Amino acid sequence: MYNNCSECPVLPRVEALEEANRQHGRAHEGMYDRIRALETENAVQNAHWENVDGKLDELTAMVRDLTGKAGKRWDKAVETVLAAAVTGLVCFLLGRLGL
Repeated sequence: MYNNCSECPVLPRVEALEEANRQHGRAHEGMYDRIRALETENAVQNAHWENVDGKLDELTAMVRDLTGKAGKRWDKAVETVLAAAVTGLVCFLLGRLGL
């Protein structure tokens, strides 16, 4: 029937389909590049937030330590004042008794 491809009546249609296929391939390649870039950016952000979370955990532990130390100091001060008051009271009572 057709010995020469240049005489084929569907040749323009085939060439148009091949060009459309190449364009779609380039478009898909661009989309995949953008998806890869987003995935990379997401991984960087996740690493950043993990770092921030770690630092927040350290700060929380430091605050707990500091508040614990302040509370212990307050307890020690109250204990000392109470011991001094009780000692003073006992000394006063012993003095009243003449001992």
